Amino acid sequence: MGKFIITKRKDGEYQFNLKAGNGEIILTSEGYTTKAGCKNGIESVRTNSQIDSRFERKTATNDKLFFVLKAGNGEIIGKSQLYSTRQGMENGIASVKENASQAEIIDETI
Repeated sequence: MGKFIITKRKDGEYQFNLKAGNGEIILTSEGYTTKAGCKNGIESVRTNSQIDSRFERKTATNDKLFFVLKAGNGEIIGKSQLYSTRQGMENGIASVKENASQAEIIDETI
């Protein structure tokens, strides 16, 4: 089962990573100034990851593929790793959809 891991960045901001059952990071959040904001971001991922149109597929400057997950207001709430193939990227999206809704939250900032 997937897990949301909340951590604190060097700059003091909170972020979360969504990890698949195998421990691989499949989505990384933007930075949040408060832990409450970070937890709201997790809830936003749970909701928006179930709507395919909220995933935007992109190509990085090095021609690797990645995706971002956007909220209803168009703001980016998470970004994937880089993938070398379109199928890999699509598998990553499928993994976010599958893992996000039931993933437990682990707070490593306590």
